[in-house]
Amino acid sequence: MKVKTRFAPSPTGNLHIGSIRTALYSWLFARHHGGKFVLRIEDTDLSRSKSISINSIINGLKWLGLNWDEGPYFQTERLNRYKEVINFLLEKRDAYICICSPQELEEIRIKQIRKGNKPRYPGTCRNLQIKKRLNKNYVIRFKNPLFGEIEFQDKIRGKIIFNNAELDDLVIQRSNGMPTYNFCVVVDDLDMKITHIIRGEDHINNTPRQINILHSLGGKIPVYAHLSMILDEEGHKISKRKNAINIIDYHKNGFLPEALLNYIIRLGWSYGDKEIFDISEMKELFNLKFISKSPSKINMNKLLWLNKYYINNLSLNYISNLLKNYMKNQNINIKNGPDLESVVKILRSRFNTLKEITESCRYFYEEFDFFNKLAVEKYFTTESVYTLEELYKRMKNLSVWDNYNILTIINNVSKDLTVKTKVVNMVLRISMTGNMYSPSISSIINLIGREKSLSRIKKAINYIKSL
Repeated sequence: MKVKTRFAPSPTGNLHIGSIRTALYSWLFARHHGGKFVLRIEDTDLSRSKSISINSIINGLKWLGLNWDEGPYFQTERLNRYKEVINFLLEKRDAYICICSPQELEEIRIKQIRKGNKPRYPGTCRNLQIKKRLNKNYVIRFKNPLFGEIEFQDKIRGKIIFNNAELDDLVIQRSNGMPTYNFCVVVDDLDMKITHIIRGEDHINNTPRQINILHSLGGKIPVYAHLSMILDEEGHKISKRKNAINIIDYHKNGFLPEALLNYIIRLGWSYGDKEIFDISEMKELFNLKFISKSPSKINMNKLLWLNKYYINNLSLNYISNLLKNYMKNQNINIKNGPDLESVVKILRSRFNTLKEITESCRYFYEEFDFFNKLAVEKYFTTESVYTLEELYKRMKNLSVWDNYNILTIINNVSKDLTVKTKVVNMVLRISMTGNMYSPSISSIINLIGREKSLSRIKKAINYIKSL
């Protein structure tokens, strides 16, 4: 059997981590088995579908490298096919026209609840055999079997059984003529020859209805795997219209696709004690039997740790190119400073995201207009003027501008002026960066260069004298 999976989101909100996990697992399962992965946009809910959500889905998948082999298919472009199948079911008498009004259905529902019964359509129009489309609103319902059971073997949850008597006759076409989600899904999966369906546990109750429609159409039943929910850090279920973070926002906040995929695969799946997976390992090792039945909870600290790991372990060239694009979006001109790889080399071990690196290294490429207030109060004293003037004089006359010689000057000034080295370093750090935190100050000065470094020391001297 040629494996074929699909990711079929509804474009009604943000593409979030839960959605991406479904896409990733489906994509990995197909890649592991040498199969195909289909992207399908389920956009028949016209009142809630949004083009911005469609762009979020497509751009998010592209950023993460989850390429599809077919699609994207749009359900709104397949309406003729759905009508064709609905007419087939009507002719076969496995579907029927229902003329019950919403008011009538609401009254029936209220009476059922009062009696303690499960609300369900009672089959009022089931055997009326209405053949003409009356000049009034109507829906079309699938004639669900009244007896027997639907049984399927879920690859995560084991055997699941539903009683047909518990299922009502599903609406497959709304009164506005649009086919419904549960019906379109069946036709799509049948036409696209989907063999394995990996989706959230909220679809378990849809599965028996879809299986019955597939039986009516003579289709082969796919293999199902229903994933447990993902909770946010407060323990609430993630909802794409409430508390979900758009996957593209992780990109904007400086996360790497490698880190995000590595984090997401571990939200419900494990392979022994292994924590780090590159994409080739994911494709090689992924399977359905190691997926947990328990809910998973978002842990931002873990994601930040993974992101820092990848920033420090992927190649300098790769990280620098990612950072280059990120800094461009932040309007930082990297032509105004040192080689970006050199900057990444000394900064990347200190930060969790590309955004943090960008904000921390602006002083390499942009002049700053102020010094940190606390730093000024603590270190910019009258005595520090003498220290800076001596540093300025010796650095100006330095014949070879490199980290070793700059460090030697700092140490000699500290010794000659009997000022603690850490104080000299801090005064220089504030002068060079405007703040009290940076990597080795000799490395910073080396990368900033002679001209800018001397200019900033002079600027700091003048600032202290003006206090």
